[in-house]
Amino acid sequence: MAQYEVTMAGFGGQGIMTAGQLLAYTGIEENKKVVWLPSYGPEMRGGTAYCTVVISDTRIGSPIINNPAAVCVFNRPSFDKFVPKIKPGGLLVVNSSLINVTTDRTDITEILIPANKMALEAGNVKAANIAILGAFIGASKIVKYETLVEVLKKKLGYKKEVLKINLSVLEEGYRMAIDLMKKSGKKEKV
Repeated sequence: MAQYEVTMAGFGGQGIMTAGQLLAYTGIEENKKVVWLPSYGPEMRGGTAYCTVVISDTRIGSPIINNPAAVCVFNRPSFDKFVPKIKPGGLLVVNSSLINVTTDRTDITEILIPANKMALEAGNVKAANIAILGAFIGASKIVKYETLVEVLKKKLGYKKEVLKINLSVLEEGYRMAIDLMKKSGKKEKV
């Protein structure tokens, strides 16, 4: 891996920034070069929010990425805005609980994750962001799943019930993405 970029996008309050930060912290734990760049719409909660995370083995030239290798979308407006920007050969992770369309692009891999449903069944709909993060890691392999689990424990360890729910949906999203990648015939990235 030279450099890998992912944009996470949705509306304020969906945990977009938290998911991006957790990914960035995981990259740091693995001694990679990392940039996390947040962007907010005019309103925080309810407005558009997205962040870009760049993870690299070498120095990162710029945090500004116009065409990321991957996009994780949490709502329909983000789907419409960011799907066209994904690099050919890239990855799209979709919260299919809130987005009822799929892309017609044949040059990217699309993974549909019912994140809100998974989080609600686990006990807290606010964990949908972690389900998407788990799916992204399962499909991209950009950082190690085990490292992400340790980062989650460090960041949420003081909230035992919240940690338990988040670890549950993280694993479910991760496993679901691995299974979907195998079924689609796509080789898992290492």
